[in-house]
Amino acid sequence: MNTANDTAVQVTQFTITGFDHLSNQKLLGSLILISYFLTLLTSGTNFCLIVADRCLHRPMYILICNLALVDIMFTTSASTTMISVLLAEIKTISYYSCFSGMYTYHLGDMTECLALSLMAVDRLVAISLPLRYHSILTNSRTFMLIALTWLIAICAMIPLGLIADNLPYCQPIIGYVFCDFAAMVRAACADPEQSFGVSTIIGVWFLGGQFPIILLTYLKIVYTVLRLPNKESQGQMFKTCTAHVIAVSCYYLPKVVGGLLTRVGVRLNLTERNAVVILSTMIPSLVNAVVYCLRTKEIRVRLLKLLSNLSYVTKVK
Repeated sequence: MNTANDTAVQVTQFTITGFDHLSNQKLLGSLILISYFLTLLTSGTNFCLIVADRCLHRPMYILICNLALVDIMFTTSASTTMISVLLAEIKTISYYSCFSGMYTYHLGDMTECLALSLMAVDRLVAISLPLRYHSILTNSRTFMLIALTWLIAICAMIPLGLIADNLPYCQPIIGYVFCDFAAMVRAACADPEQSFGVSTIIGVWFLGGQFPIILLTYLKIVYTVLRLPNKESQGQMFKTCTAHVIAVSCYYLPKVVGGLLTRVGVRLNLTERNAVVILSTMIPSLVNAVVYCLRTKEIRVRLLKLLSNLSYVTKVK
């Protein structure tokens, strides 16, 4: 990694200034800390329950486990910096930490996008081809698909990482709330449009490519379910998709709204942009973990059993 960046100013650290104009920094920091803690708790619980229970070593739960891991990585990459700035009042971050945080943040964003697509395909096969589900989606194939999504995301991050590392940084100032690609590009003394061109192409492929796939899978699911003669069966089938629909909505809604606003000529100021980024980073990871824990019967049952056992052990002691 070239830390000199081939400029007159050798940037070894950045100063995060995106929160400087806020008056309630401690309150916002506390909310982010609570949200981050709950995300770690719920995602970690889902991950550990699935890994520890062999009965849950099935494709759907393996995909939930992957999503929990991605959510932890995604939210950690941004939350730790924001908590440090708002609560610990440490506004400086080293170049290496900023770069690695940027890389991890976007890697998590991409893998989450692909993870949601895999989960949509899982629901499609389970509902449209229930008798062939276990032959089509085996555990080994599920692991291979998950590995492929991570490989795609890592490869997609290579050009973004090279661009960010080779930008000529003129000032050690990050005007945003944590280090993402846009923040690092804006801190450089170079034409941002050239750098954003590559990120736009990658973003269009991920969001513009994956979202229609998810929509098509649900069109097929709705078509299949509505053909069922039993209303109770229809309701049960739709219920199995509820958690995934909520997860997809929380992930894509901020991005779609932001994209539509930009298309109609609405320009977000720095505060509005930071608010959208914070919400789109914190909310999906927290909602995913809570929803899959509460809406997935097997995980909920095993969690309640674990809590009851712990309560029993405590009473005995």
